[in-house]
Amino acid sequence: MTSFLQFQLPDWFVAGGAAMWVLALMSVVGLATLIAKILQFARLRPVSSKKADALLDSLERGRAPEEDTPGNAPIDRVILTAWQNRGMTPASWEEDSLRRGREALEEMRGGLRALEVISALAPLMGLLGTVFGMIGAFQALESAGSQVDPSILSGGIWEALITTAAGLTVAIPALAAFHWADRTIELCREKLQDRLARLKVQIRGAADSAPAARPQAADEAPRRQAVAG
Repeated sequence: MTSFLQFQLPDWFVAGGAAMWVLALMSVVGLATLIAKILQFARLRPVSSKKADALLDSLERGRAPEEDTPGNAPIDRVILTAWQNRGMTPASWEEDSLRRGREALEEMRGGLRALEVISALAPLMGLLGTVFGMIGAFQALESAGSQVDPSILSGGIWEALITTAAGLTVAIPALAAFHWADRTIELCREKLQDRLARLKVQIRGAADSAPAARPQAADEAPRRQAVAG
């Protein structure tokens, strides 16, 4: 096993030609991006909405919500900030809330483009390396003339196919990582959209009930004066 790792893999790498260096670079970039996204999602907890749900639950039950810090979770951060800014005009509030939501989603999308590009280009790069390898194999076969050795062709073919295997090996994990991160962000977007809609209903309901309460209080004042008289 040690001999395999020390000698065979470098031989395969060299046999793959220049395409292997490009694929190696793609694999490093893809792995680094995946690790960065895992750490980012662990810190932000994109689908967590504990604080936002607690706020909305209190409002929908008619209770005064407890003041809380937004935290790192994008949904909690956007919803609690939107609640703190409820004194804005409706148009300004909606524009500000949507802007903060877009910024939170764009923050999480950083680096996803690299995974998408790698998953698309790595198989093509592997195929390109295979094509060049096959060209070299047939050129060697032609140079052999009448003394054709089947090992010349078979050896060239397996060397050429190395880049195809390497390209798929790089592309498949990159594609899986991209779809995992993209789906996580999509879930965050759906939950954020739902919580913002619910909060908007609560803020509008509170604004509509406030003017109705003031005339009622104004009507009660003359009645109290009449009773006192």
